[in-house]
Order: sequence, then C-alpha cells, then structure tokens
Amino acid sequence: MDDAGEFVLVAFQNRTNLSEWAISDGEATADLPDRTVSGRIAFSTAPNRTQSLTSFRTLPLSNLSLANSGETITLWRNETVPQRVDVVSYADAPDGECWRPKTKKWRPLGATNLSIARADATSVRAFVLPDDPEVPAHVLRNASHRILLAGYSFTSRRIADVLIAAADRGVDVHVVVDDAPVGGLSTREATVLDDLAAHGVTVEVIGGKLGRYDFHHAKYAVADDEAVVLTENWKPAGVGGHASRGWGVVVGRDAATDLREVFVADTSWNDTVSWSKFRAGRSFTPASPANGSYPTRFRPKRVPVDSVSVLVAPDNAESGVLSLLRSANESICVQQMTAGGIGQPFVRATLAAARRGVEVKILLSSAWYVRDDNRRVADWLNERADDEGLPLHVKLADPDGYEKIHAKGVVVDGRHVVVGSLNWNNHSARENREVAVVLHGDAAGAYYGRVFTADWGDGEKTFPVGLAAFVVVGVAGAVWIAKREVRFESER
Repeated sequence: MDDAGEFVLVAFQNRTNLSEWAISDGEATADLPDRTVSGRIAFSTAPNRTQSLTSFRTLPLSNLSLANSGETITLWRNETVPQRVDVVSYADAPDGECWRPKTKKWRPLGATNLSIARADATSVRAFVLPDDPEVPAHVLRNASHRILLAGYSFTSRRIADVLIAAADRGVDVHVVVDDAPVGGLSTREATVLDDLAAHGVTVEVIGGKLGRYDFHHAKYAVADDEAVVLTENWKPAGVGGHASRGWGVVVGRDAATDLREVFVADTSWNDTVSWSKFRAGRSFTPASPANGSYPTRFRPKRVPVDSVSVLVAPDNAESGVLSLLRSANESICVQQMTAGGIGQPFVRATLAAARRGVEVKILLSSAWYVRDDNRRVADWLNERADDEGLPLHVKLADPDGYEKIHAKGVVVDGRHVVVGSLNWNNHSARENREVAVVLHGDAAGAYYGRVFTADWGDGEKTFPVGLAAFVVVGVAGAVWIAKREVRFESER
C-alpha cells in the first residue's frame, strides 16, 4: 500500500464549524474545510482513496504529507490567537496501520479494539470432542432465524448439510473462513464452500492485502440466541469427532449477543470478500479427511455458571488470560496443542504461579508437528520445578480415546474455565483473530477438570475444586478475587 489514502482522524464531541481549524506537521499547515461536523472525521489529501479504506466520514485536506519515519501532528484552532487543541506524535509508521495514541501502538486499519465482555448466565452446555460431535450440529439444526458461523477452515460435509437444510427452510446463513490457512485452501474445502454458496448461504473469506489479522482463527457459531464456541475446526478431525481432543461449550443469549457483535465487526470491512469472487481462477490443494472412531467417555452436560466472559484476540484475550492466571490461588490445569516457548507470557505466568505455591499441571500435544517444540518447553519447566521444588508438572500426552490434543483449554482454581481458539503463542494472542470464553462456576470447572484428569492419565485427583475463603488482590488492579468471583475490572 502506498501513502495515498493516509489520513488524520479527529473526534469532535459537539457540532463544530471547521472554518477556523487547521492541522500542522511542523513544516506545513492545512486548513480544514469550511464544514460543520460532529463525531469522528477522517481528513485526507486523497479522500476518495481513504473512503474505500475506512468507514469514517472523510473530508479533503491539502498541503499535508505525513512522514513514514515519524511526525508530530498538531490540531489548531485559529481564533484571534491560535490555540493548540491537541498534539500527537508517532514513529516508524507501517503500511496499512493506524496509530492509537492512548495505547501508543500501531494497529491494522479497521482492527477492532473490543473490551472484555462479561455476560450474565445461569447455565451452559459443556462438551468435549471427539466424544460427542453431535452438539454443534444440534445447535445449528435448532436455528429458525439466523446462523453466523466463523471458522479458520471448513471441510465438514455433515455440518455443511445442516447449514444447507437451514437455508432451505428460510434461515439466514452466513459463513466466513480464513482465506489462506496453513497449507492452503483444500479442494475439499472449495467443494464444500461451493455447495453452500449454491444453496443460498452467504460465504465469505477474510484476509488478503487489507487483512486486519494474520489469520482468522476463530471457531464459533451463533444460532439465534445460542452460540457454540470451540477449540476445534469445522472439519471431520474437529467437529466430526474423528481425531482431536477438543473442548466446546454452548452459551446463551447475552454471550451470544457479544459473539454476534464480533462476527458483524469481522465481516463488515474491506478484508472480507465473497467466496465466488475469491475463488475465481484459483487452484486448491489436495487433502484427505480424518476418519478415526473413538468412544464416548464424557457426555455433554448442562452445568450452572455464575457468568461468562467473552475474550477476543488481539484486542483483549492476552490480558484476560494473564489476569486469570495471575489470580490463581490453588490450581491451574492447562491442556494445549502447543506452548509457544519458554518466554511466552502464558508459560511464564504459570511458572510464576507455581513459585507462589499454586499447583500447576500442563498437558501438551505429542502430535508430530509440535512434539519437538513442546518437549523443549516441558523439559525446561520440569527442570525449573525440580531445581526449585515447585508444584509444577508438564508432560506430553499419551492419547487414549482420541488421536491428538487440539484443545486450547485452561481451568483455574477449579472454577474458571477458558474454552476457545486461542493457542499459547504470541502470534495467536497478538496477530490473529481468536475467540474464547471464560466460564465462571464450580460445576464448569468440575466437568472440564474431569476430562483433564482422564487425559493426564495417571489416575490421580487433579486439584481441589473451589477457592479458599479469603481475598487475594491481583496485580495492577487488573483482577481481584473475593467471595469466589473473578472480575476483569479494567477491561469493561
């Protein structure tokens, strides 16, 4: 992307006549157009180009060129004596990104900045895969008005048939997937998406040159007033129950509303294009579906919860998970496909928890494509535990009842459960679109804790369920625990 279309965004709280306003970069001063405006306005020397890049109202600006190496921009009001209204400085501007003065960070143009949403809830439906792949399909079959399905990849013929049946009975069905998953889009996925589109399903891909996120890695679906959130992809190995150990949950109205807002934000910008436009002239890679068969050891269960928090990356998921890990008082159980390295913040937070006496167990995948990296992390953490006498144990899974771990799950103090697409690496937390929920409640912790204990495989009791009856104050005011409750105070 060249510099054409660069803009300065100014927020006007009240209706304001711009005839006496100007913007300066220290070398040149540009008068703002003689308009009366309110709200957020983008000022650009190429307003037509800018309008195609952002949803903000765009007005023309002359004689101002912003340096990629850095600039100080001043907003002036030219009354009898010019008054400096605001000033913003930046350095090393990357292409296609927007400077956020409050956080002092560059973010991709069009990226969201969502806070952690906490939704009231009375119960959720907990389940795991490959034990019961019927749950996601059941949620989609029950839809009568709308289905919004977000995925990284989509190759499940069974789920596609459910969506087609929904579209045939008049349900508005909208699917969005990543445009460039690792290994490329497969011929199987292209065939499934072709079929969906042919039956009236809105199918889009997200990414490309204007992509806000490296990968659209989220895995969830909103069906009317319910939503299913998964660690697994929409393919036979995942929701088909033919390979992976995964976690999933069905949440209700308020959390479903929060997830619907994420979906709308992710499909309402310039990096999302229709499948028919995207696939024209493209070739796809061959792929074979998983076809394993596994027993049902853990049946779905409706369990009471106090509330549900919705996390999204890169907006708030890293801070949310770190706050939760730092709040741990008794135990942390982690079941992950991969850990991103010994310096990764989540890994460091679990080590810090063990050093303050929290019992920590981490179970990592032994699949061939992550085995060596996971082994290095496990060995390093276990060495720290041995040297310091810490209540920390890390091992690679010896699968029984599933082929490989693909879950991205955490249970803290037996009553706070993270379920979603967020892998334990910095790329997932900071560059991808990821979605996860935190379930707050003893019964949810007990359900996923039993799964973790079985997958750990030594028959021992995992950890006590519940919290001690005293207060622990978290760091920097981010989290506090009292009366068996966690609040993400600074995120709302």
